[in-house]
Amino acid sequence: MSMRRRLSARVIAFLISLAASLGVSAIGGRITATSVGDWYQALAKPPLNPPDWIFAPVWITLYVLMAVAAWRVWDHGGAGAARALRIYALQLALNLGWTCLFFGLRQPALALIEIAILLAAILWATAAFRAHDRIAAWLLAPYGLWVGFATYLNFGIVSLN
Repeated sequence: MSMRRRLSARVIAFLISLAASLGVSAIGGRITATSVGDWYQALAKPPLNPPDWIFAPVWITLYVLMAVAAWRVWDHGGAGAARALRIYALQLALNLGWTCLFFGLRQPALALIEIAILLAAILWATAAFRAHDRIAAWLLAPYGLWVGFATYLNFGIVSLN
């Protein structure tokens, strides 16, 4: 493959990765917007609950980091890269599933169970990414930490409400 075609393929792959990640973000944002104004505001929140305005910039940053990580795994390729990207896709679907359960269906207890599965899937994806590119694995670390924090918040909401 020529250098120009390889560069084009890399750019297209990055844009696809970014579109998938930010697409999930956009869908989740629309679902969240339906509940944040009324239902979510009425819930008792645990200590350390950040102000609402912090969530959007944090999540957008995390989705961009996730997209870069997935692209790096694709770009490095090798044996098992497709499997690692399927695990990544699974955790991305679980990420959206949590939003649907928590904000869409307003079921924090079900969302708590789901977020535990999501956290395990993030760890699995991180391990799978590490086998291909250490930087990609490290790019998922802030996401894993934030979802761990979100698990604490979800547990607090279930406990207090």
